[in-house]
Amino acid sequence: MKLLSVNLGRPRAVPYTDQPEGVTGIDKRPADGPVRVAAPGPKGVGGSGLAGDTVCSLRHHGGDDQAVYAYAREDLDAWERELGRSLADGRFGENLTTSGLDVSGALIGERWRIGSEVILEVTSGRIPCRTFQGHLGERGWVKRFTRKGATGAYLRVIEPGEIRAGDPIEIVHRPDHEVTAAMQFRAVTTERELLPRLLAAGAALHPESLAAARKYVAGQGG
Repeated sequence: MKLLSVNLGRPRAVPYTDQPEGVTGIDKRPADGPVRVAAPGPKGVGGSGLAGDTVCSLRHHGGDDQAVYAYAREDLDAWERELGRSLADGRFGENLTTSGLDVSGALIGERWRIGSEVILEVTSGRIPCRTFQGHLGERGWVKRFTRKGATGAYLRVIEPGEIRAGDPIEIVHRPDHEVTAAMQFRAVTTERELLPRLLAAGAALHPESLAAARKYVAGQGG
């Protein structure tokens, strides 16, 4: 398992975002050298966990529980075959493009060591948005991405440090439950009956998903 690229985005004006200033950082490109990774602060205040990467819509993106977004090269390859077009590392707006790692199948609370310093923890899957659809230029992309369910994973920073392309990735902790990033994604989008099962992931789960699961259970009377 290894890190193929570390991808950073700069603000760019586009016609397809709901961000008030009309800019987005989704167009991420591989960095040439090492990149510092650290917890950025709470959502709404903190942006990306990667130095040099821009989060333009702080209301919906960034913050400690969405500090880093990872996507598997294997899933990008599958999309290439399905869409009939090439997809460079970073094309999905991911900070980390990985090889040999089942990112969507990673457990909530699973921890990865990247290189010698950085430890990240899986918190949730990625929900597609209008900006993502506009960036790819694929009609019906939000529904298509949701249906496929290869969502990638958001991560929080447990141990800061530097990472770079080529770094090894090691799974250093796997929690004792079955809640994956893909399951979390389905539970908060198309299969809300799965919400009670998310509670097994406890505090490792993204706080918004944890609150949604608890609300659903309370509404069911148990």
